[in-house]
Amino acid sequence: MTRVTIDAMTTDLDGCCRGAVSPGLSEATIALAARRFKAFADPTRLTILATLAANPEPVCACDLGDDVDLEQPTVAHHLKVLRNTGLIVAERRGKWAYYRLQDDAAAWVRATLAGLPR
Repeated sequence: MTRVTIDAMTTDLDGCCRGAVSPGLSEATIALAARRFKAFADPTRLTILATLAANPEPVCACDLGDDVDLEQPTVAHHLKVLRNTGLIVAERRGKWAYYRLQDDAAAWVRATLAGLPR
């Protein structure tokens, strides 16, 4: 069996490296996407985002716990994380908060959800 050394590999690859094309994303864009993907990485938050994306009108916080089988304080924590990432916004109506996707993030959320395997 012939062993390939690093020197042999380098010699074999000479001239083939053309360099990768940079995507041209700013550090701020990458940081924002990383925060958003981190929020997406939790099953509860993903379910909440999918529910909000499926509803054209804001959804009451009391209804957002139905699909995740969690107590309201835990759901409230996940909603806070999503608000802090700029993915959702809340609107007070009496004693309840109603949530919807943040306008600037809505298309991104829907596109990301659409890309999930079925």
